[in-house]
Amino acid sequence: MKKIIRKLWPVFAVVLIIAFAFLPLPVYLESPGAAKDVSAYVRVSEKKDEQAGKLMLVYINESKATPLTWLLSFTDHYTKRVSAREELGSYNDRQMAKISQYDMQASVAEAKYRSSKLAHYPAQRNYIGLYVLSVLHQSNFARQLKIGDVITSVNGRTYQSSASYIKAIAKLPLKKQVTINFLRGNKVKQATGKLIKLPGVDRNGLGITLADRVTTKSSVPIKVNMQGIGGPSAGMMLTLQMYSQLSGDHFFKDRKIAGTGTMEGDGSIGQIGGISQKVVAAKRAHADIFLAPHDPRLKKSDNYWQAAAVAKKLKTKMKVVPVKNIDQAISYLKSSD
Repeated sequence: MKKIIRKLWPVFAVVLIIAFAFLPLPVYLESPGAAKDVSAYVRVSEKKDEQAGKLMLVYINESKATPLTWLLSFTDHYTKRVSAREELGSYNDRQMAKISQYDMQASVAEAKYRSSKLAHYPAQRNYIGLYVLSVLHQSNFARQLKIGDVITSVNGRTYQSSASYIKAIAKLPLKKQVTINFLRGNKVKQATGKLIKLPGVDRNGLGITLADRVTTKSSVPIKVNMQGIGGPSAGMMLTLQMYSQLSGDHFFKDRKIAGTGTMEGDGSIGQIGGISQKVVAAKRAHADIFLAPHDPRLKKSDNYWQAAAVAKKLKTKMKVVPVKNIDQAISYLKSSD
């Protein structure tokens, strides 16, 4: 028996080493990623931006932890450990990847529209409907809708934002039969069901998680290839890049300008996650400026205050600049040296 154990011990050791290095844990690691030249992702009128200086979008690296990488994460102050429940919520990895893709599509559409308007070029925003991101198991539409479907009307009526849809649906009686039209790929489909009382909120609803599906048609051709980068947080930097090329305003001034923030429909810059890791990535890329979303109402949880605190700890010369909206960001870059 002892001889057998001695013979098998090397095998056990190899299995343990492999498990230690590769066994996935229910934990995700968020660490500083990189700062990339935005012009690599954007083409306006088939031309590449060649002005001195550059805008840089910043992203974080997200990966599933193994026992080895989980232990190593404690050696990096800016690597954050997040439970799978906190990271994914009720979604799985595939669903989260789709949501991230939808967020980026909406971000690109808004950037095209906002930059065209700022540069005084005609542009048309086309509101298609609501992406279905998830369906509660208790929803009466659980067997009828799939992630990626796009709801185009409720009881024959269309609206121009998810907020308008939610408000209209909430006014309907709980046992009211609701008919929704939706797109699955290029096919028009229909589903019917009764509303449910939404858990955690005091209103009726379909029992689905939604996101706006918007496209933009601009008079000047703007092509964007994000090469696998997802999420909405590059919205501001994409808008600035497009605007600079559309308007011919060269406000980079031989500077490396990093930044992050969503591009909202009213022109405001929205808060994002992973701000600490993004400041570190920008610093490592030798950025001169870091544009950070600023909402004074959020106080200590505000992106700008968090970014400024991290920059101070890093003892970097990079200037962290608060921006509330896209006009403020453009104004600062034009007026500063």
